[in-house]
Amino acid sequence: MGVTGGSTADVVDAHATVSYPDIARVIQLYDSLAVYNANYEVEFALAESIQPSLDARAWTIRLKSGLEFHSGKPVTADDVVYTLRRIVDPAAPKNAAQALSAVDPNNIQILDSLTLQLNLKRPDVTLPEALAVYDTGIVPVGYDPRHPVGTGPFTYSSFTPGQQSVFLRNNHYWRPGEPYVDQVTIIDYPDDTTRVNALLAGKLDAIDQLPIGQVDTITPRPDLHVLESQTGAWIPFTMRVDTPPFNDQRVRQAFRLVVDRDQMVHQVLGSHGVAANDLYARYDPAYLSTAPQRHQDITEAKNLLKQAGHESLTVELVTAPVATGLVESAHLFAQQAAAAGITVHVREVDPGVFYGDNYLKWPFAQDFYLTRNYLLQTEAGTLPGSPFNETHWNDPTYTSLVTRARATVDQNTRTNLLHQAQQIEYDRGGYIIWSFLNQIGAHTTKLHGFVPHRSGIPLSGYEFRRAWFSG
Repeated sequence: MGVTGGSTADVVDAHATVSYPDIARVIQLYDSLAVYNANYEVEFALAESIQPSLDARAWTIRLKSGLEFHSGKPVTADDVVYTLRRIVDPAAPKNAAQALSAVDPNNIQILDSLTLQLNLKRPDVTLPEALAVYDTGIVPVGYDPRHPVGTGPFTYSSFTPGQQSVFLRNNHYWRPGEPYVDQVTIIDYPDDTTRVNALLAGKLDAIDQLPIGQVDTITPRPDLHVLESQTGAWIPFTMRVDTPPFNDQRVRQAFRLVVDRDQMVHQVLGSHGVAANDLYARYDPAYLSTAPQRHQDITEAKNLLKQAGHESLTVELVTAPVATGLVESAHLFAQQAAAAGITVHVREVDPGVFYGDNYLKWPFAQDFYLTRNYLLQTEAGTLPGSPFNETHWNDPTYTSLVTRARATVDQNTRTNLLHQAQQIEYDRGGYIIWSFLNQIGAHTTKLHGFVPHRSGIPLSGYEFRRAWFSG
């Protein structure tokens, strides 16, 4: 498998992924209590049930029986407690810590060897969704990420950061018959051309994130197949709202208005996506679909910049080849912004620099996100304690609305609160969200088991446990 990106900062830690290769690795090694299926619906995985109290303040989790870690150790409620405490540890919080911030690590009751009860700090209706994220894989008590052990379909064999990792079939996997292949090798490819050429030369069985310009090269080949999925994935421009000039709401509005979204979708994505409206979570039932669609308006952008005292503005935009369309959209944005008198210097860096010491600190940059429902995405990126708050967004009214929504069991009341929160982001947020992009990969026609997947995680959610070969 050729996977986009990777660097010497790569990890196999179940709870600390950053890049696509990181995500691909943890999905092979670990399983969570729940999982998102191809339609982006939550299904139980290691959990047999996850049941709330009437007020969603207490949740009872029961594990499936007969589960084993790669080491042969049975999976018990103690391991779940250890995992959750590791994720939310205030001294070293992991990626899902904010999403699981309602979990009180000191108020978990073990009811029996397979059952536990979480007594939350506050009601939280999103708990099953949070427990289905790939960054919540269950690990054994005493887990050491240098010697990774999980319950996943493949066991750890070797790992060289920035290069490749090898995983072997878990012969005692809990899903009957799976996985079907004996070995998975995940190879990092920061360079698109090298990755595609390796597939064309028969050196790879599959690649994620097929560049749009290469779709027509792959399609005619009888030995190769293009896999395309409509998703809720998005690749925003990120403006730090606490740093000039983006600390002025008028500048942020102007930057949103210089974007020709239809041109972006057509030119950057080859029409393999749809125009977005500076809001994420398109599959969430509470998505604010009534917000007026933004279109390019150079005149109004100039007016806003003039009001803000930035008629002639020069900014640096930092980008890297870490996801489909990032670099291309950066250069097209620079062209579009020029019409409003904005000079954009595009600074392209390698993935190691992008995810280095300045990651989440760049005043104006880009990033990528996969499909999430609204409340989980806010925990990832738009609350003061979010692990990926690259816009440094900290709006007390917004935070209050989101916090109340998470604790609201009634769906209509919760939707109203979320509409108010989304309106605030739409009016003055730090993201420019110009598209929801289709996820495109490619694989040999001898490889089967992949299906379109709404999650935005490439190659059928990186669920290589489903992959199998024909003769």
